[in-house]
Amino acid sequence: MNTPPAAGGLGAAAAMEALRVAVDEALDRALPPEADWPATIHRAVRYSLFAGGKRIRPALVLAAGEAVGGAREDLMPLACAVELVHTYSLVHDDLPAMDDDDLRRGKPTSHKVFGEAIAILAGDALLTRAFHLMAEVPEGWDATRVLRRVRAAAILGEACGTTGLIGGQVTDLESEGREVEAAALERLHRAKTGALLSACVRGGAILGGAGEEELERLSGYASAIGLAFQVVDDVLDATEDAEHLGKTAGKDEAAKKATYVTLHGLERARGMAAALLREALAAVSPLGPRGELLGAIARLVVDRRS
Repeated sequence: MNTPPAAGGLGAAAAMEALRVAVDEALDRALPPEADWPATIHRAVRYSLFAGGKRIRPALVLAAGEAVGGAREDLMPLACAVELVHTYSLVHDDLPAMDDDDLRRGKPTSHKVFGEAIAILAGDALLTRAFHLMAEVPEGWDATRVLRRVRAAAILGEACGTTGLIGGQVTDLESEGREVEAAALERLHRAKTGALLSACVRGGAILGGAGEEELERLSGYASAIGLAFQVVDDVLDATEDAEHLGKTAGKDEAAKKATYVTLHGLERARGMAAALLREALAAVSPLGPRGELLGAIARLVVDRRS
C-alpha cells in the first residue's frame, strides 16, 4: 500500500513472535483446562482463542506499556483481557444472526463445531473472564498500581460498550444496504474496530505509568492505527481470497455493507490506509527507539494480507 519502509524488519518480526508466545502462555494459564467442569464450554473457549492469529492487540498493550517504562507483569493481564474480548467479538460476529460465517482463521467457526447455543455461551465466557482477570489484583500492590489497573479496566469496558465495539456493530448491521456518508462510516469504524485497538494502547500506556504528554502522543497513534486496521480489512475483503483471509471472502459486498472500498473506491482506500500509517508513525517518532515496536506493529497492520 505504498507504505514507508520498516526499520529492522527481522528484529521486529522476532520481537512480535516473542510477544505472541508470551501472550499465548499467559492465556493458557488464565483459562481453566479443557477437562475441567463443564468441559464443553472450556473446549469451545479454547478452540476459538487458540485458533491462530497474530495477537496484534496484546502486542499493542505490551509495546505501549513498555515504551513508557512499564513492567511486563503489570501489562500482561490487560494483554490477555483484550485478546479474550477480541475473540468473544469474533465468535458472536460469526453467528447466523450476525455475519453468518462458516470460517474463521481457516477453521470452522465456533457455532459450526459446537452449535449456536454453546458458541453464544463461549463468547459470554470469554468476555466475563476478561474482566475477572482485570479484577484479580495481587495482594500487596500499592494504591498507584491498583488505580492504574482500575483505569485500564474502565477504558477496556468503555471500548466494549455501546459507544464502542457493540455500538459499532449495531450501526454496521443497520447500515447494510443503505447509503452511508463518509463521516458516519468513520464513526462506525472507529467504534466497531478502532475503540478496542485504541484501548489496547491507552490502557497499556496507563499501566506503564505514562505521563500526560506520552499518553497524548500514544492516543494519537492509537486513533490512527485503529482506523487504519478497519480500512485495510475492507480492502482485504474486496481483494483477497478465503485462503489468505482465513474466512469467507467478499462477505461485505454480498451483505451490501458500508465499507471504505464501496464508498471511496479501492485505490483511495489504500491511500487512506497509507496516510493513517504515516500519521501513526509520526505520533510515536518522538519516542525514539522506545517507539520502534509500535511503528513495526503499525506497518504490520497496514501491510498484512489477512
